[in-house]
Parts: sequence; C-alpha cells; structure tokens
Amino acid sequence: MNKLTRNLLCTAVAIAFSGAALAAQPDADRYIVKFKDGARGNVENAVRASGGSVKLQISGMNAMAVSVPAAALNGLQNNPNIEYVEQDHPRYLMALYNDDAGDPTTSQLTPYAIYQSQANQVALNLAGAKKVCVIDSGLAYSGQGETGGPNMDFSDSNITGSNDSGTGNWFQDGGPHGTHVAGTIAALDNGFGVVGMAPGNPLHIVKVFNEAGWGYSSDLANAASKCSQAGAKIISMSLGGGGANSTEQTAFDQFTANGGLVIAAAGNDGNSVRSYPAGYKSVMMIGANDANNQIADFSQFPSCTVTTGRGRNASTETHDGYCVEATAGGVDTLSTYPAGGATLSTLEADGSGFASSAMENVGSASGATFFMGTAESTAAGAAGRICVIDRGVISFHDKVKNCQNSGGIGAIVINNEAGMLYGTLGTANTTSIPAVGAALEDRGSLVGSASASISIGASDYGYMSGTSMATPGVSGVAALVWSNHPTCTGTQIRDALKATAADAGAAGTDVYFGYGIVKAKAASDFLAANGCGGGSEPPPPAGAPSDLSGSVSKRGKNYNYSLSWNGGGATVDIFRNGSKIATESNSGRFSENLGATSASYQVCNAGTATCSASIIVAY
Repeated sequence: MNKLTRNLLCTAVAIAFSGAALAAQPDADRYIVKFKDGARGNVENAVRASGGSVKLQISGMNAMAVSVPAAALNGLQNNPNIEYVEQDHPRYLMALYNDDAGDPTTSQLTPYAIYQSQANQVALNLAGAKKVCVIDSGLAYSGQGETGGPNMDFSDSNITGSNDSGTGNWFQDGGPHGTHVAGTIAALDNGFGVVGMAPGNPLHIVKVFNEAGWGYSSDLANAASKCSQAGAKIISMSLGGGGANSTEQTAFDQFTANGGLVIAAAGNDGNSVRSYPAGYKSVMMIGANDANNQIADFSQFPSCTVTTGRGRNASTETHDGYCVEATAGGVDTLSTYPAGGATLSTLEADGSGFASSAMENVGSASGATFFMGTAESTAAGAAGRICVIDRGVISFHDKVKNCQNSGGIGAIVINNEAGMLYGTLGTANTTSIPAVGAALEDRGSLVGSASASISIGASDYGYMSGTSMATPGVSGVAALVWSNHPTCTGTQIRDALKATAADAGAAGTDVYFGYGIVKAKAASDFLAANGCGGGSEPPPPAGAPSDLSGSVSKRGKNYNYSLSWNGGGATVDIFRNGSKIATESNSGRFSENLGATSASYQVCNAGTATCSASIIVAY
C-alpha cells in the first residue's frame, strides 16, 4: 500500500484579505443589544430611529445584533428597555497551514492523532452517542460547494444542520475547513478514505462563516442555541478572535450549565494572547501538538490568570478555564476535503510505498530510476526515467528542469536534512513533469531502487495544520469516551480528559500543553473505575415537560388560569405569550390571575430550550 503524502504550503491562511476581499470586512459599527422581557418591539423601533438596522435575533436570549452609528450608542445605552450594549466581535477560522494532499480511494488511512490519542483503542457506543455540533463553514455533504462536491466518508443517516444568516446551505461547503474538522470527529470506518476519532458519531452542522471566512460573536451565541435545539451535547469550534463578549459567554455558560461540553481552539499566533470563545471558563481551550509529542510553534499559550476591573475594583483569578487545558494532534493532520478539493502525491519504489510531498505538476509517471546527484546539469542517462535527485546547490525548479530537459519523465527530490522535503517549484514554474519531495531517512532505498512510480492528482482527502485541527480531535475523543459513559455530564467528561492526559513539555501542568495530550482509553478507564463524579454517576438529564394542559375560570373581574404538566427538570420557566413570567420549582402545576380572556403558555426546563409544546388557554 502506498503511503499518503503531502505538500506543506508555507503560507499562513491567517485571515489576511486584499484586493476585492477588502469589501467584505466585518462591520465596525455592529453591536449586541440585550433587552428586557417584552421589550423587543420597542428596542427594534429605537434602533431603526437611530439610523441603524437589526442584523440578527439571537434565539432564546432577549438579545439582538444591530448595526448603528457610533453617535447613537449613548441613546441606546440609556434606553430603559435595554440592559446593556456591547461590541459584536468578529470571529475567524483558525487553520494555519493547508497541505494539498491525498486521495486514499483504495484503502482506509488512520491519522497519527488517532493512535496518539488512543482513539483506536475505544469503540464508539452508538446507542449512547452524544451529538456533536460543529460551528464552522459548512460540510461537503450534498451538492457542489465552494471547493468541491460531497465527500462520501460521512453517514447518510445521522447528520443534520442549520444555516446562519447569509451563509448558504449548511450541506454545501463554504471552503474546506468545516469538512476537514467534521471528518476529524466522525469520518466513517468504512474501508476507504480516513477514519475519524468517533467514526459515525451523530453531527449537527451550523454554518456561520461567510465566503470571506469570518462571522460575529452574535453568530456564535445564536449558533449555541441552535446546537441546543438540535439536541447536541458537545459544541466544537475551530475558530476565534479577540475580545470577550458577555452575550457570547452567556450562551456557552448556559450550554455547559445544562450538562453540555464546549470545546474551542486556542489560536494560531504562537503567542500568549487569549482568544475567544476559548478564553471563557465554560469553554475547554485546546492547543496543538505534533506527531512527536512536541507543542506546535503556532499554538497560543495564554496565562491562566485574569485580572478584571481597575484600581480598588480590580480582582484577579487564576483558573485553568482561562488557558490551554489539553492538546491533540494539530500538525499535518489528515482528514476529509470536499470532493476533488485537495491534492495527493504517492511514491512507490521497487514495489514499496514511501512518504512524499506533492511539489508541482499534476500527473503520473512510472519507469526505471536514474540518480542525478544534485542535478546541476542535464544527463543523457535520465531519458525516459524517473530522476532521483539530492537537495542542495541549485533551486528545486532548476533540478526538475534539468531532469525534464534530459528526457526525464518524473522527479523525486530527497531532503538533505532529517524529515520530509516540502517545497514548490516557484511561481515561474516552466516544468511539466510530476515532481515530489521525499524524506532523508528514505534516501538509501530511493537511490538504490531500480524502478519507481509517482503520482500527483486531485483528491477528497488532505492535510491541514492548526489548533483548528486539534480541537475536533479532542471533540471526537470526548464524544467517544462519553458514548461509553452516557450518564456523565459534559463537565465530568472534561475533568476526566484532563485527569488522564499524558504529561508533555514541562513537568506538570503548563500553559502550552495544559494537563497534557488527551488519551481516550485512559479517560474511559478512569470513568469506569471511579464513576462520573468520583464513584457514582448522576441520573440522566431531565426530559422536556410534556402533556401541558390548562383551564380558565372567571374570578371577579379577572380570570384564573391553571396549568398542569408531566416531567421536566427540578426547576422550570413559565412562558406566557412568548415572554418568561416566572421561574419556579417544578411541582407540575402553575396558576395566575389575568384580566385577559385568553393566553398562550409554554413550560421549559429552567434556562434551557427544552420545552413543552405551546398551548392556548381561552375562557
């Protein structure tokens, strides 16, 4: 079997836009407005009167994203119907490198991060599986997307999705990022392609990023609500940006408080800056390591200490929720791409497969080999053969050009230092034969070979690097472990992953690795031995209140409304005509007096979107 290879593009995709893309920058005048119960209409009118517009109603939070002139802010902040106004911060995708690579159509490949995290040692219990909500750029699941067609390595029965405003269909990719992330979590164990950490785990896709690759903190707050409504218990976000936001934070705080687990990328700037939403305590921040258990040089490492306020009002807190808690493989990670959206190189010599990297020129070549040394000049012996070339002295382009001018049909360029050779033939490439890089460790076998075959072509699988790739790795491990301990809460799964992570870097916890590299089997064994909460597992989360019914009777000048229902959590929220009117201990009953002859009611588990059906009660 040939070994898959890849070509590392030494260009960061660090969300740099130029030319026409500048027209699609985030709005500087976009804010989140939190309004009081029942005040939505008044606030919408105030926004429009100020010359602004409503951009998004954030589901279940009495909040909306608006665009207003800076001069209007003071008026909104002093509006008695408004609790607060805050900046709506941009949020960006966090892939650092993109390796064009692979098309494993004849066999199934296991990415190194799966072996490293022990995911291959734990089987997914589909009956206990927790749905993972991937907030990203969509999935290549059906139809032609921005990058390519659907990738066939996903389940056709347990993936759902929803769109955010202006992002297009969730099932058509808006770039390869979201498809790569989803495959790392749940690509199928089906004999071809790649396999995910929790193969076949249910997914819900929320497409929040536009074509330019950014969204807003309000989009993430709204997406968290959609994740809850879809029944997801894990949120995976390979994204982030600067600036904390209380609305965004509240959304993830609530998801966690309701038993869920939120996981997000630390960031790719290789510094100590704290990125959000990973920087909130309720969100598990993930860093990236490589295949050698070394920290990735791009992985951000913020301090675990946060100071808020100033002067006498300043307070300082140290908590592991403010910094990296764990890491997983995020350097050159292989996963799914939209169909035809990546590039594969394969290398075989004397019938054995070798790792390689695609340099340039799509195509295939097979034949006898000819060793050209450093290929500083043409050589008649290369005619009709695969040139085997050492790195050094002249450029890659000139080496391959000398091979081609000698009549060579393909080129293998071998590194002159340990590891794989990643390179290109430059922007002014005048060659046409396929050329691949190879590792120094394989030099003896390649130079001594009698024949070789190389191929470079379009593929449905490829490599990326970034904390974006480590984050779905941990999300998949969490789903895998949780499926085998389904009565645990998300926080208990998070604690188990930290308690069993393999220490790396400096001894003990540190800002780079946190508690260490996640280990699926160790975490599952820990829970089996100790229980979710140190010896006993909690009861399953409460279901929605059901069988809501009501009656109304005349009482003097008013009307007495009585409600009854079954089930639900220990505390419930009562809604009348779409607005919350009470939060009470769940007795299964509620009554009130009104002057109106009819009203609609709904009962929800407190602070959640787990609700009964709405009913209308009329006299």
